[in-house]
Amino acid sequence: MQDLNNKVAYVTGGTKGIGFGIAKALIEAGLKVAISGRKLEDVQKAAEELGSDNVIAIASDVSNYDDEVRAVEQIVEKFGRLDILIANAGVGKFGPVDQLSLEDWNAMIATNLTGVFHTLKAGVEQLKSNKGYYITIASLAGTNFFAGGSGYNASKFGVVGFTQAAMLDLREYGIKSTTIMPGSVTSHFNDHQPSEADSWKIQPSDIGEMIVGLLKMNPNVLPSKIEVRPTQTK
Repeated sequence: MQDLNNKVAYVTGGTKGIGFGIAKALIEAGLKVAISGRKLEDVQKAAEELGSDNVIAIASDVSNYDDEVRAVEQIVEKFGRLDILIANAGVGKFGPVDQLSLEDWNAMIATNLTGVFHTLKAGVEQLKSNKGYYITIASLAGTNFFAGGSGYNASKFGVVGFTQAAMLDLREYGIKSTTIMPGSVTSHFNDHQPSEADSWKIQPSDIGEMIVGLLKMNPNVLPSKIEVRPTQTK
């Protein structure tokens, strides 16, 4: 997939933060991009900010499989194909395990873990046809547990394991699979408002550049799991 011109990518959770940074980098690299989010107005606003004729906005909740099926159908109808799935949508709810609510647990598992399966399940036949690429955005929380993170850790440990197993299943079709595990990133995650105080962190554009690099990489090479941290702490 070294020639990226006219390839088509789908980025879930693409309205802001990491997803928006990924979409921007892909567009600049010559790809056609679909971004999704739960609220159509938010996705349309993000698409306008990206400022390209090669982006479409789709309302989809990744925890709803039928939404993801419709999203893939819209992408194929608009662009004629789908080459790259980037499962980025995620939520985080934190607190001691004895205080974690059922609602928060279920929200994290449904979006962070089941959502990445829904996205792949909905688009896998397109990836088979086009020898595509499946990328999940996990977290260092997918290998490093911490107090107050039981639900989030569970979901992200799951994403890492899921993606690595899926990689083994899918490579026989010529599909590459990678999970990216970022540390601290400047984003709107968990209602954070980015500011100058976040300058020491990984930037969304850094993740976008990394993904473009993966897509351009020699087809014989597969970094199947990538941990990425800020160079220094604040």
